[in-house]
Amino acid sequence: MELTTFFQQLINGLQLGAIYALIALGYTMVYGIIRLINFAHADFLMVGAFAVYFFASFILTLTNAIPPIILFILGLIVALVAGALIAELSNRLAYKPLRYKPRLSALITAVGVSMFLEYFFASLPFIGPSFRAFPDLLKPVSFVVGGVYLNNIQLLDIGLAIVLMILLTFIVNRTMMGKAMRAVSQDKDAAKLMGINVERTITFVFLIGGALAGAAGILMAMTYPRIYPNMGILPGLKAFVAAVLGGIGNIPGAMLGGFLLGIAEIYATSYNSLLGEGIAFAILIIVLLVRPQGLLGEKQSEKV
Repeated sequence: MELTTFFQQLINGLQLGAIYALIALGYTMVYGIIRLINFAHADFLMVGAFAVYFFASFILTLTNAIPPIILFILGLIVALVAGALIAELSNRLAYKPLRYKPRLSALITAVGVSMFLEYFFASLPFIGPSFRAFPDLLKPVSFVVGGVYLNNIQLLDIGLAIVLMILLTFIVNRTMMGKAMRAVSQDKDAAKLMGINVERTITFVFLIGGALAGAAGILMAMTYPRIYPNMGILPGLKAFVAAVLGGIGNIPGAMLGGFLLGIAEIYATSYNSLLGEGIAFAILIIVLLVRPQGLLGEKQSEKV
């Protein structure tokens, strides 16, 4: 493999991995707090993408004079809000009533919420099951650095994902809510005794996780400019693999797993497109066999 080709695929892998990492963060945050694999999380991505689609389409019908960067920033805010709201709505209506029920009940409910969102959006007359072309929030601008082709969308995907990850890390490690999140993740009952509002903390986690999924939605829609109600299924499964790869419940692990999975998929696709689609699940099997706690996860012993 030529060196320029290697770096070209590395950039493409980082771009894809950034999207996976943002989705994986939502998985790992919710699991770390309430031990739930929220399979509906990837559909929050779809909701964020459609929210931006309708918002941008409405704005562009009114005027074309708005600067693209302003349109993108407004679209990002819409995606963050839409993702956060649908995540909290799912929490209130579906997950909160099952908070202290067997985990299997919540897991099955998560699958049900996912399927409901997909079929509900597909049944709406103004959405439907067909593909829709996503509007150009930013015009692609390409340039060459050392023989490697780059564009502004790639840099935006990687840069925005890193910024959001740094912001999340700051919130978790340097704020009172972050301390509450870490306390609740360790022991809910002890956190209650210390005066921490556990339900408010869980709500915050769902809001943040949903917002990150919404951000992943706008980035994915700009990178692959077509949206449809089932657009979150495959990225969601791969992001779950990324979370497991890094260590489910571990935020830096979700970031690392997302980027590694994106790079592995791009390199595998360069040899065979079908191999690229399946590499994530091969990695999942290997991780579960060799290091089930993930790359950055710690072994946990259960008292019998």
